[in-house]
Amino acid sequence: MTSKGLDSESFELLLAAVQRFIRERLVPAENDVEANDDVPATLVNEMKDMGLFGLSIPEAFGGIGLSMVQEVRVAYEFGQTSLAFRSVFGTNVGIGSQGILMDGTEAQKRDLLPRVASGDLIMSFALTEPDVGSDPAALKTRAVLDGDTYVLDGVKRFITNAPRAGAFTLMARTGGEGASGISAFIVPADTPGLSLGKPDKKMGQRGTKTCDVVLQGARVPAANIIGGEAGRGFKTAMKVLDRGRLHVAALACGMAQRILDESVAYARERKQFGQRIGDFQLVQAMLADSQAELYAGWSMVQDCAQRYDAKPEGKRDADVSTRASCAKLFCTEMVGRVADRGVQVHGGAGYINEYKVERFYRDVRLLRLYEGTTQIQQLIIGRALMQDD
Repeated sequence: MTSKGLDSESFELLLAAVQRFIRERLVPAENDVEANDDVPATLVNEMKDMGLFGLSIPEAFGGIGLSMVQEVRVAYEFGQTSLAFRSVFGTNVGIGSQGILMDGTEAQKRDLLPRVASGDLIMSFALTEPDVGSDPAALKTRAVLDGDTYVLDGVKRFITNAPRAGAFTLMARTGGEGASGISAFIVPADTPGLSLGKPDKKMGQRGTKTCDVVLQGARVPAANIIGGEAGRGFKTAMKVLDRGRLHVAALACGMAQRILDESVAYARERKQFGQRIGDFQLVQAMLADSQAELYAGWSMVQDCAQRYDAKPEGKRDADVSTRASCAKLFCTEMVGRVADRGVQVHGGAGYINEYKVERFYRDVRLLRLYEGTTQIQQLIIGRALMQDD
């Protein structure tokens, strides 16, 4: 079940509200989030009131039900402020809930999605493990059937929003080796035998929360398998990733826009040799390269989002998947280059954390790693090109 989105008038009103919220509430709070490594509860509650936790969840389950085209436009706006703000509701909008929406039973959808959409339930996606990242088919967390429950044992690593989560969409091995032996479980955070590791200290994106999720004899009902059928977890994860990769690509474009805006403003104000540094052709060249790459990346995202919305509901389209990987690869690499040029335009000031580009330079580095690294996107695209017609 997917959504065709809001009517254009309603969406433009929502987008205007999001832009105002970011400009008036989030941007002024960026320094506090950086200093305290947390997003204030008041802002989280305002996000809930705006419906941001249910952007991608259909109205039938209490969400707003944006189309992919609409979702990437909202993601673009949230890319223009500290990425920690978007991370608060990002797993609810994306990988935490989309597996349930796409492959869950009707009972699972009715029980969970309204609470996810309201923000009362924070969902987190637990796939990565200490020795399993880019090869999810090799995961080691095991789920052993014991009567009408499964007993889960293993460790999940770098799990976004785990400290905030009320439940996890968690991948575990119920069968033999390879992708066909993986199942997706809904695991409440208060399940006995489930514990959290200490919060990770990261290079950037302060205010986002990640940590290990440890499972030691954690019991969950067999009815908690997403879709009610074992062995479908890997396919569910792959379907979810297309939407997530487009979302991240749009975020990257939004952050590229913010960095470019900061760089242009600095180039207009800063003077050297009796004139604005922005009047020097080599500085203009750096700004021009960033503008051109941003335009290319954002065009890719919008085109792929339109194709995503046009594909049959509930189906994974190979061409759309390849294009989503193209967008994710290009846009996340692109914003890294834009951030690097932004620091260069600022000169020595760009290396000082008083200026936002120093922070954004660190923040965007993560975008090339999650939702599939750049190298994984290259493999996906390359394999698609080599497939016989």
